[in-house]
Amino acid sequence: MECPHCKVNHDDDVFRKNLMVCPECGHHLRITPQERIKYLADEGSFEEFNQNLKSNNPISMEGYEEKLNAAQEKTNLNEAVITGRCKIENQSVMLGIMSFDFMGGSMGSVVGEKITRLMMKGVEEKTPVIIYATSGGARMQEGIYSLMQMAKTSSAAACLDVAGIPYFVMLCDPTTGGVTASFAMLGDLICAEPKALIGFAGPRVIEGTIKQKLPEGFQKAEFQLQKGFVDCIVPRAEQRAFWSKMIKLHNIKLKG
Repeated sequence: MECPHCKVNHDDDVFRKNLMVCPECGHHLRITPQERIKYLADEGSFEEFNQNLKSNNPISMEGYEEKLNAAQEKTNLNEAVITGRCKIENQSVMLGIMSFDFMGGSMGSVVGEKITRLMMKGVEEKTPVIIYATSGGARMQEGIYSLMQMAKTSSAAACLDVAGIPYFVMLCDPTTGGVTASFAMLGDLICAEPKALIGFAGPRVIEGTIKQKLPEGFQKAEFQLQKGFVDCIVPRAEQRAFWSKMIKLHNIKLKG
């Protein structure tokens, strides 16, 4: 397998053992929700919620059912997010992981519903919520129904805040559009993977609008950290221990 960043070839097993991070340059390749669960959750602890929820075609968009079927077959997922409960180093957490391979991680009615239910489950069970975001934004095939998910997920995040339940976000490559403009930027702690693209509109759209050349590394995680939009950057190999520490610290605060 060739690293898309440094172009160095490594055996597939080398990438897999390194959590799909290039051992030469540290580039973080995109991975599936199933792969993330494997390295994050204690073995056998992940219990999925609402796995049978599927999108319909609310505005009768031509060809939408075919796109959904193709995405489901490609990813072995019913939708662009997996949600459930698990333990990370024996710390209980509600975990949501988005899939960019499923129609660009776009947020339609089911994605918004599953994320909202996950957050409300966190409120109900007084358990921290972690969401791994990666998305191209709202799902245009669902029109206004997709845009409504921004308000719904933001309201659920507000419920976590009022209840004093920790809400953590990991921004992965890429996180853009309506997901960035809603729940992905409302965490108590907003983290990112190295070099992840994070923004609303893409760089080419912005350059075309303002007619100016953008700074080097614009919208990358490191740029967003410098500008205060991201709290910290956490390499993939360190994330499990990092979340365990954050959950322990916040649980001490809750008990106190």
